[in-house]
Amino acid sequence: MSFKADALQLLKPYYLVNIILSLSYITLKRTPGICNYLFNSDTCEFDGRETEILFFLLIVVMIRTRKSGSVTMISYLSSSFIYIKLANLILWFNADYLMGIIYGIVFILGALLVPEPTYSGPTNVLYFRGEQSLTEEIAKDKTIWLVAFYTAWNPVCVNFAPVFSKLSMDYSLDNLKFGKIDIGRYLEAGKKYRVSDSSMSQQLPTVILFENGKEVIRRPTFDSKGKLTKFIFSEENMKVAFGLNNFYEKAKRDLKDGNTNKKSN
Repeated sequence: MSFKADALQLLKPYYLVNIILSLSYITLKRTPGICNYLFNSDTCEFDGRETEILFFLLIVVMIRTRKSGSVTMISYLSSSFIYIKLANLILWFNADYLMGIIYGIVFILGALLVPEPTYSGPTNVLYFRGEQSLTEEIAKDKTIWLVAFYTAWNPVCVNFAPVFSKLSMDYSLDNLKFGKIDIGRYLEAGKKYRVSDSSMSQQLPTVILFENGKEVIRRPTFDSKGKLTKFIFSEENMKVAFGLNNFYEKAKRDLKDGNTNKKSN
């Protein structure tokens, strides 16, 4: 996404609400007048406890967003919101239990009423509704499938959606197809294809390329020691890791040969 596109995204209710919640404590604590009234304090400065919490938050956000592979401002914010809001909750409770409870209620209502926006642009992706339909479809002969295993609640999956959709528009053919399955909803698919949907899972999303029903390439994958290898789901990384240009040319040749054989018969 360009900076302009990111800026337009920030105008959506989800980002506005979460930015306000994320900055609420710091802004109010540092604003003269409001600070003196809310916190019953003569100085609008952070005390030692607050400084420790904010410093710890900074470390957690940096580590978690790096592990999630955030590469744009929007993906960085999406990955950070939950940790920043939890830190704000602790800060509000530390200042006053009543304000902590009020913030907690607003926190929950915001999550329920203003969910993270999903991608709604052009796409050529088939959404599978269960493990059986996925297994049957990818087993069809002479068809290459690129399938994304995701969950609706995971920020990295949400940020990956426009990238996957763009690839589907650029590379889809009758024998080169793109699919997605929500393993948070269809648990059996995650189990069969060894993709964890845990809230602590670093396998989300997982993209697998199938050829003639068999797994050919997977990202992220595990190394020889069983450690998950980090993968950043950018458009260029996807093209290189899955050899999409080569598979696209192969699929086109197969289509051409198939059409030629039909005409000769």
